[in-house]
Amino acid sequence: MRGSVTDEELGSFRHLVLEQGRILWRDLPWRETRDPYAIWISEVMLQQTQVQRVLGRWERWLERFPDVEFLAQVPTADVLQEWQGMGYNRRALALHEAAQKISELGSFPTDAKELVALPGIGPTTAAGIRAFAFDLPGIYLDTNVRTVFLHELFPDDTAVPDKAIAPLVERCCPKTAEDPTDDPRTWYYALLDFGAYLKRVAPNPSRRSATHTKQSKFEGSHRQKRAALLRLVLAAGDAGITAEEAARSLSSQEEAEGRAPVSQEMAESVLDDLRNEGFCRKTLARYRA
Repeated sequence: MRGSVTDEELGSFRHLVLEQGRILWRDLPWRETRDPYAIWISEVMLQQTQVQRVLGRWERWLERFPDVEFLAQVPTADVLQEWQGMGYNRRALALHEAAQKISELGSFPTDAKELVALPGIGPTTAAGIRAFAFDLPGIYLDTNVRTVFLHELFPDDTAVPDKAIAPLVERCCPKTAEDPTDDPRTWYYALLDFGAYLKRVAPNPSRRSATHTKQSKFEGSHRQKRAALLRLVLAAGDAGITAEEAARSLSSQEEAEGRAPVSQEMAESVLDDLRNEGFCRKTLARYRA
């Protein structure tokens, strides 16, 4: 692991990143706003998700749920329905719960501690909201940001821990928004675009991070069956669905893909988990969103 990085080295690094940011700038719709709600939604949608999948879905979400107060008041089922196809359904639940808490506060928090106290918002999401909505400094250790630091400052190291990168991220981030060509918002957009470029043209540097893990296969997994059962509950609407009906329907889907059918016991166990986690409710043996 390399030793300390000098201020001179960081100065050269910052110059490179800002220059690459100007060259590689991506004109993305969520960069046209400073609305913290809209930026928060984009940050959550973009987690472990390619930009192309978010384009269109972000706009559609804002058309359906235009502000945090509106989102706070809609039924959970509507939020889960709109989120379908984005993966990680817990994120939709967390968005809904956090919107309710923000609505109670009366305004969108700007303080990092207040943001991370909200459901589903961790340090990186909080830093993203602060930088892109409020032009405030912070440690925004996004995957693309990590990629740039690994590629440029840790070129020969492996299993680099975030604790070695985070202090450098903090040192590099502009402390004020006085210079519009080098403020927290501009700086982190430059890092994101440079990182996205590096992933296309070089062996993925993020694989040399100690946090890097290969995601398990989704199709045929327990996660896939959970997602499929939740879709069945949402599709059933007010009528609801029994565990027997859900097992029969999911088994048809599984067998069509060459996989084993699902037992009623397995379906009921997953549905009960979903109920306990707040995704649905159970009345008279029927599961409803």
